[in-house]
Amino acid sequence: MTTILFFLSSGLFLGWSLGANDAANVFGTAVSTKMVRFRTAAIICSVFLIIGAVKSGAGASHTLGKLGTVNELAGAFVVAFSAAITVFFMTKLKLPVSTSQSIVGAIIGWNIFAGFKTNHKILIKIVSTWIICPVLAAVFSIIIYFLFKLFLKKMKIHLIVQDSMTRFGLIIVGAFGSYSLGANNIANVMGVFVKTSPFRDIDFYDLFTITGTQQLFFIGAVAISVGVFTYSKRVMMTVGNSIFRLSPIDALGVVLSSSLVLFVFASSALKNFLESISLPSFPLVPVSSSQAIVGAVIGIVIAKGGKNMHYGIMGKISAGWVSTPIISGFVSYFFLFFMQNVFMQRVFL
Repeated sequence: MTTILFFLSSGLFLGWSLGANDAANVFGTAVSTKMVRFRTAAIICSVFLIIGAVKSGAGASHTLGKLGTVNELAGAFVVAFSAAITVFFMTKLKLPVSTSQSIVGAIIGWNIFAGFKTNHKILIKIVSTWIICPVLAAVFSIIIYFLFKLFLKKMKIHLIVQDSMTRFGLIIVGAFGSYSLGANNIANVMGVFVKTSPFRDIDFYDLFTITGTQQLFFIGAVAISVGVFTYSKRVMMTVGNSIFRLSPIDALGVVLSSSLVLFVFASSALKNFLESISLPSFPLVPVSSSQAIVGAVIGIVIAKGGKNMHYGIMGKISAGWVSTPIISGFVSYFFLFFMQNVFMQRVFL
């Protein structure tokens, strides 16, 4: 059992890194505009992302598993550890990078080391979401911005009442975004351990069953929550203030837009509904909350005429997105070699 916990520790480290870099982005604009206190945001974010991870995390995990089935616990440890190291390094640089990109790069590194062919159809599907995610968030953000503007113009709400409504709205959509994040991004944290999971289903007197995967996801979600509390405030401020100065009502639109994007890429029910009425659906793929937030902020900038955006910060963020999967892949390959040849641990079957 001690060996199993040691190998799972890299997944917990990755969860902490995701919490530090990605998870609290659903509240980042709310905190940076001082509409919601950081501690309040962290508590709400933690509770709802755990619920989302346990209840709805399987869909995105299934898609990620098709990219590369890591079939040894030591290999899964190295893949998760490599992704975590990459995200931690980017977090130290105050860059809101994608944990999704990091884990994908690490899995491809494992595929190359193990001599397994990467499923290019799945890879293309995942990579396409790295473009679709921020673009869709920007579109949602523009639409929501003009809807809010029209609503406020027609209703003529007093400024104090508007402030209270905005604060309440940020908490509600932040909770929704946290749930969606847990459902979507737990695959990044614990997806590589599903194949080698040591946990077995627990049946509570035929009333309900907690699967081994749900237990795994719960542990990972707790690790994400620790990351939210201990280190996420730095990245919140980068996203919330450095790209573009947001008003509280703008922040509400940004959080709602990014939350909707995370939800559509995580909801099996939505996917099944769209397919049942012969409409195109979104793939169940773990996407980055950082990409969604940045896309939503850019949408606000476009809606306001495209002025006052800090293009230097955007350039640094974009460079981080491009380099993250490449760095993670190299780190994964190096540590797999180290694990197999120095510690004599089998990293693939």
